[in-house]
Amino acid sequence: MKIKKNRLETLRMIISSRELGSQEELLAALQEEGFKLTQATLSRDLKQLKVAKAASMSGNYVYVLPNVTMYKRVSTPNKIKEMMQVPGFKSITFSGNMGVIKTRPGYASSIAYNIDNSDIPQIIGTIAGDDTIFIVLQENAHPQDVTNALSEVVPNLK
Repeated sequence: MKIKKNRLETLRMIISSRELGSQEELLAALQEEGFKLTQATLSRDLKQLKVAKAASMSGNYVYVLPNVTMYKRVSTPNKIKEMMQVPGFKSITFSGNMGVIKTRPGYASSIAYNIDNSDIPQIIGTIAGDDTIFIVLQENAHPQDVTNALSEVVPNLK
């Protein structure tokens, strides 16, 4: 069972860090990591992980992982500060009562989840994609106030 758990974790890491569009490419990547398996086993693993195919920025269809927060309840969510210590956060920009946070691919959902569950009164809520978070600010919130609030928990926020 430990081998399967390691294989599934390796598969998650491969899918989240590379743009692969075929099972043959996934099998080759897994073999590079020391896992030799059949196409049938890979297919079952993909189904178990709820992996789907989606269009990438280049227009090719590639394997993607589901937003984990949609499938798993978190009883004690991490604080934004803990999440931002991982180099997933890239930048934040504001326009009116909206903000956009750019992240590394795969980080937006978990960061948005933690923002939604934090005590930042200037933020009404978020919508997350793969590498972008849309933030809705309170009507009279100033971007600098939001930046100041986030800077207390987000290292290196400018």
